[in-house]
Amino acid sequence: MDLNQSDKTNEFSQLGKTLCWFTKTENANKIFLGLALFCSALFLADFTYHKHGHFFIEEIPGFYAAYGFFMFTLLIMGAKALRFIIKRPENYYGDKSVDSEDYPADQLEQGSK
Repeated sequence: MDLNQSDKTNEFSQLGKTLCWFTKTENANKIFLGLALFCSALFLADFTYHKHGHFFIEEIPGFYAAYGFFMFTLLIMGAKALRFIIKRPENYYGDKSVDSEDYPADQLEQGSK
């Protein structure tokens, strides 16, 4: 079922209709912009109060935002490097794999027609 078509959402509940807004591709930039503004506001709010941390570095405004961004980036880069070590060929399981079966072309779903 294509959720981007507004005529098919009339069979959904009100909550379903509201959540369908998130599935529309034209709203992706709005969601990204909203999250970026929210994160920026939280970062700026970190400068408005005095913190009492256990260590000196915890008292630096924006430390946790910078640390979180750095560690998330490091995690993504580490995952990309690890992919080359543990990646297997597509036919790794050979004939025992379920997806190695041949299906008739007329019975395969090819996406939107």
